Amino acid sequence: MQAIRILSTTALCAALLAASLASPDAHAGRRTVVRPNAAGGTTATSVVGRHGPNGGGALRARGVTTDGAGNATAASGAAVRGPNGGMAKRAGTTTVNSDGSATHQSGFNATGAQGSVQSSGSATRAADGTVTQERSTTATSATTGNSVQSSTSYSSGTGLTHSATCYNASGAVIACR
Repeated sequence: MQAIRILSTTALCAALLAASLASPDAHAGRRTVVRPNAAGGTTATSVVGRHGPNGGGALRARGVTTDGAGNATAASGAAVRGPNGGMAKRAGTTTVNSDGSATHQSGFNATGAQGSVQSSGSATRAADGTVTQERSTTATSATTGNSVQSSTSYSSGTGLTHSATCYNASGAVIACR
């Protein structure tokens, strides 16, 4: 049930971001709601949007839910659009449990005149303090079509590992420089 709530909150943030960036009007607004919830905790949500006169805009949405047992989940999303067409979006969720365990998932993507980048990752802390983390990122040049794919992972038991592979516009592996 918790995972469904996290995904629903993230999906809601993304929908709000997309809807607000579609409007060409220049304006700003904020909405915050805090209320008790059925789980014995509090739910707080906040949405802030701004639109510039030259077509740029930004929107940020956040939500936090707690329960009466000491657990909390936070979800956030943001999107920006520049006046020249560049765009960036990010979303993330974090859950902290009363036993000290925690999970986090996040991702972002951006596109512009120079290329694009996408990244996603997660981190977990077990109740005993054991930590694992991973992130994958891909960046592509708009000029050459070349790209790099990198992966980083960490475990408190085995340490840090990182790899990167570069590709040309045809998808063939090339030297990274």
